[in-house]
Amino acid sequence: MRGWNWEGFYEYLFNGYLLNGALTTLWLTLASIVGGLVVGCLLALLRLAPYRWMSVLAQGYIWVFRGTPLLVQLIIIYTGLPQVGLKLSVVESALLGLVLNEAAYLAEIIRGGILGVPAGQSNAGRALGLNSAQVMLYVVLPQATRIVIPALGNSVNGLLKTTSVTSVISMEELLRSTQILIQEKFLVLELFTVAAIYYLLMTSVWDVIQRRIERHFGRAYKTVAIAEGH
Repeated sequence: MRGWNWEGFYEYLFNGYLLNGALTTLWLTLASIVGGLVVGCLLALLRLAPYRWMSVLAQGYIWVFRGTPLLVQLIIIYTGLPQVGLKLSVVESALLGLVLNEAAYLAEIIRGGILGVPAGQSNAGRALGLNSAQVMLYVVLPQATRIVIPALGNSVNGLLKTTSVTSVISMEELLRSTQILIQEKFLVLELFTVAAIYYLLMTSVWDVIQRRIERHFGRAYKTVAIAEGH
């Protein structure tokens, strides 16, 4: 049995092809979280809408996308949609699948944050003459943001790793790039270890960024709490 190949490990530790795969993972994560936030905010507002049909529609969407595997969703988008006349590229399919899936989870996070803002805040906004849309935009959402930041940060961390699922439709992110090199070089353990290091590095950097963001918003909250005498 062939042992560990240190030379192969060091050779691919800074390999341009794998680095390009890591960059693809990063922009795929960024684009998916931004798109997921936009759709997730819409879904959260629909869930809280006074009209029952809107809430039911959003609940149905969330039920479907949270209740089925992302892998299945990607396969349906990439191989199923062309059968009904809608053909998407690998990149388009990967982005669409990640955005739609992530939105279902972010919608519940955002909804929880909105519900976590005391009702008195909304009442105070209306007392100042703000309409419902202005209350949501200027009073509720800024406070809900502080509540949901930890959960949103964890979602980004998870999404960095979840992008690897798109390799099943040949999206050349980090995992797919690693698999292609393994087929050529047969350095299975070495290359998967390099990929694991890349993922660990990306999630660790994000962890540092997330803590700084949480401290920033937490500092503002503490300042208000001190001013109120808490």
